[in-house]
Amino acid sequence: MKEITAIIRRDKVPETKTALSEIGFPSMTVQSCEGRGKQKGAMCAEMDSEMPDVFCTAVKLKPTPSSYALEHALPKIAMFVPKKMITMIVPDDKVDEIVNVIVKTNQSGQRGDGKIFVSPIEFALRVRTGERDCDAVK
Repeated sequence: MKEITAIIRRDKVPETKTALSEIGFPSMTVQSCEGRGKQKGAMCAEMDSEMPDVFCTAVKLKPTPSSYALEHALPKIAMFVPKKMITMIVPDDKVDEIVNVIVKTNQSGQRGDGKIFVSPIEFALRVRTGERDCDAVK
């Protein structure tokens, strides 16, 4: 078994979820995260604008470190780009197929398309039934 961790643009999550479901892998964990890559957060203002203003004004959200930095004229070093992190545990023989689908769905050729990490998993256990390994992640 392998763990696939994909850090992608927030607006690509629905498309990625649909593409993975279509190939038989609907199970995933999605988390909001912030970070920075080679651009050092310089694209932060542009990336934060992905969320529609209507949503931001309708819902009172806590400021992200990036939006706080922008509002308070902090140096760019304090800025991060908001992303989504998808985590999946999959059989070894399906890793390439899943990674290819994630890349195809998220690749725009622009900075900030994301990163994918693949790590080995020693074992998995479903708490409710006691199933282990591949049976536990189906």
